[in-house]
Amino acid sequence: MKKPKTINELVMKYFKKHPGEDLHHGPVVDWITKIWLKDHKTPPRDPWRAIRQLHQEGKLIKVGKGIYRYDPNYNHNVKLQDFSPKEKKAILERDRYKCVVCGRGLKDGVELVVDHIKPKDKGGANNIGNGQTLCMEHNLMKKNYSQTESAKKYFIKLYEKSVANNDERMIKFCRKVFDVYEKYEINGHILRPNGKDKN
Repeated sequence: MKKPKTINELVMKYFKKHPGEDLHHGPVVDWITKIWLKDHKTPPRDPWRAIRQLHQEGKLIKVGKGIYRYDPNYNHNVKLQDFSPKEKKAILERDRYKCVVCGRGLKDGVELVVDHIKPKDKGGANNIGNGQTLCMEHNLMKKNYSQTESAKKYFIKLYEKSVANNDERMIKFCRKVFDVYEKYEINGHILRPNGKDKN
């Protein structure tokens, strides 16, 4: 029996059928889902992430937002490096073996990981300054909900614009949003304009 293809393999199969074409990710995802459901009972998980990952690995070219291209003559196999054991140890020691978000550590029975503050697939460096200690809970939260970072950055820009325009109503609104981020300890590494967030 033929082994079903992985999501990444299906993505590359589709793009290789359309070399040199600028493809919106929507139709690609629809095609992958259709093929995937022939061998699986449930839809594929996040095919668009597979497209983005293949771009980050240098196999696809990003033309614009949600638009990618496969060029047979362009293949930059990007190797995403991780922290060395020595760097990991230095980061853990600097952070006193505690999660920088919640302050819990091994003594509290939580597993710790060394995380890239700026993700390595977005050009984040493998140096101590770009590393932080996170508990498994906050590491997973960061990975699964990274869109909250984009949203917070958007509200920071909105807040700054509101201050420049002396728009008290919008200033109060943004402050309330920042309060919610603090209450639930989300993205504390991104400081709100008045610096109230915990680091």
